[in-house]
Amino acid sequence: MGLTSALNTSLNGLSLNETEINVLGNNISNAGTTGFKQSNVAFATQLANTLSFGSAPSSTDGGTNPRQIGLGAQVAAISADFSQGSISASSSPSDLAIQGDGFFVLKDSGAGQVYTRDGNFSLDSANELTNSSGQQVLGYGVDSNFNLVTTGLKPLSIPLGSLHLAQQTKNIQMGGALSPQGVVATQGTLQTSEGMTDTSTAAAATAGTLLSNLSRTAAPAVHLFNVGDVINFAPTKGGITMNTKSLTVTATTKVSDLEAFMGNTLGLQSGGTIPVDADGIPVGVSINASGDMLIKGNRGSANDFDVPIGSITVNGSTVPITFTPGAQRANGGSATTTFTVYDSLGTPLNVRMTAYMESQTANKTTYRYTLESADQSGAAIAIGNGTIDFDNQGHVSSVPTAQFAINRSSTSAVNPMLVTIDVSQISGISSTGSTLNLVKQDGTSPGTLTSYVIDEHGIINGSFDNGIIRTLGQVVMARFPNPQGLVQAGNNNFQQGIASGLPQLTVPGAFGAGTLRAGALEQSNTDIGKNLVDLIVASTNYQGNARVISSVDQLVNVLLTLGR
Repeated sequence: MGLTSALNTSLNGLSLNETEINVLGNNISNAGTTGFKQSNVAFATQLANTLSFGSAPSSTDGGTNPRQIGLGAQVAAISADFSQGSISASSSPSDLAIQGDGFFVLKDSGAGQVYTRDGNFSLDSANELTNSSGQQVLGYGVDSNFNLVTTGLKPLSIPLGSLHLAQQTKNIQMGGALSPQGVVATQGTLQTSEGMTDTSTAAAATAGTLLSNLSRTAAPAVHLFNVGDVINFAPTKGGITMNTKSLTVTATTKVSDLEAFMGNTLGLQSGGTIPVDADGIPVGVSINASGDMLIKGNRGSANDFDVPIGSITVNGSTVPITFTPGAQRANGGSATTTFTVYDSLGTPLNVRMTAYMESQTANKTTYRYTLESADQSGAAIAIGNGTIDFDNQGHVSSVPTAQFAINRSSTSAVNPMLVTIDVSQISGISSTGSTLNLVKQDGTSPGTLTSYVIDEHGIINGSFDNGIIRTLGQVVMARFPNPQGLVQAGNNNFQQGIASGLPQLTVPGAFGAGTLRAGALEQSNTDIGKNLVDLIVASTNYQGNARVISSVDQLVNVLLTLGR
C-alpha cells in the first residue's frame, strides 16, 4: 500500500510539472504576440492519508501531534497575468494600445462580443475597423451632424476617400480700417433716361405701361420690346461690369417690372434707416410724369454706376435707351471688397461689401455698409445693409454683429442661408484712406476624407482635404470585476466567463479604464527570464518525481526477489 501510494503521488507530480511546463512553454512561445498576457500556475496539496489525529495533553504527559502522509499536489489555479505590457510605436494610425485597464470590444459572428488587448487593427474593404481575423471593432457611431450617438454599439467606420463634406458659412469676420478723415456721403448717382411713350395711349409712359407698348418719345413708332423677348442687363458699378441678369417679356410685363428688374440687378438698397438724398428721390428705379426713367443709386463713390449704351440688349441687339448721368454722382469716402462664402453644399458665392461714411459728429463717425451677391437665388442681388459706429478712439461702439439671409431657393442647399457678420475688428483710424478685407469665415468647399487620428479618449477625428475636421466615432472599452474569470477564445480574444462578472462599457480614460495610444501596440508581458528560470525548476521537479518512481521500482524488485 505504501509503495503504491508513493507511485501514485509521484505520477501525479509528473502530471503537475507537465502542466507547468506547458504553461511556461505557451508563455515563451507568445513572447512576441501583441497584447498577450502570460499565465501562472499555482499548486495546492491534496488530502493526506491520516494515520493519527494526535491527542490532547493530559495531567501526566504531553499531547501527540497528528501523523499524516501527503498524497501529492493538485493544480489550484492557472491565472492570467493582466499587468501592463510594454508599448512600442507602429507606423499605422489604426493601431491602438491600451495604457491601463480595459479591453477592446469586438464583434464576432459566432460568439457575439469578444474582448481583447490586441489593438493591431486595420481598415477592411468596407472601410470598417477590424482585427487580423476580420472581427469588427465596436464603439459609438455618429449621426448625420457628426454628433456621437452613445445609445448603442456599432462597428466603427472610417470611409477614407468616399466621405465628402462641405461646411456652410455661418460666420464671417471683417477687418480693415475706415478713415474718419473721408468725405461724408450726401448723394447717390442719378441716371435719367430719354423720354418714353406708351404707344397704346400716345401719352408719356407710366409704371403701368406694358413693355410691349413702350417706345422712345423720339421714335414712337418703334416698339422697344416684344412679347417673348429676353432682356439682358449688364450695367457697370464701381468701375466693374456686373453680372448679366435676364427678364423675359410676357403679355403682362409692365414698366414697373422693368424698374424692379433693373434695381435688383444693380443691387440698390433703400428703406429702413437709409437716408433719402436732398433731392427727395429715393434709391431705386422709377418713372416720372414726363416718361423719363430715373435710376437713383446708393451713396458712396464705390457705389457709383453707369448704364452705357449696350448694357441693355434683346436677343443680342442693343436696346437704344440712353441714360444720362448728369452732374449728380455718388460721393463720400468709401471702401469695397469682394470675398467668397459657401452654402451647405459647398457652392461658392461671391459677396461684395461696400462701406461709405454716412455721418460724422464730434465724438462719433458712422459708416453704412451694404452686402450684395449676384450668385444668390432670385432676381435681387442685394443681401442687406447695416451701420458701424466708431467712437473718438476709433473703436467700434455699435453692436458689432448682424445676421443676414442669402437666398438659395433655386438650389437644394439650406435656404435661407443665414450668415452673421462681425465688424468688431474694423478700425476707425487710418491715415491712408479706407479699406475692407475678409479676416476669416467658417465655410468650406466640398472636401474628401483623407486621413484620421484617434485620440487618447478613443475619439476618431477625420480630416478632410478642405480643412474640415469631424468626429467619426469613438472606440469603446470594457472592464470586468474579475478579469481572471475571462475565458480564452483564441486569436488573442477573451469571452465573458462565469466568474468574470458582466462587462462594464465605458470610454477610454473614464471610470477606471485606461487611455489609448494611437500608432502604437502593447507587447506581450511575458517575462522571458523568469519563465526560463521557472522552466528549469519545473524540469528539476519533474526529474525528482521520476527518481521517486525509479526508487519505488527498485524496492518492488527487492520484494519480488525475497521469495526466490
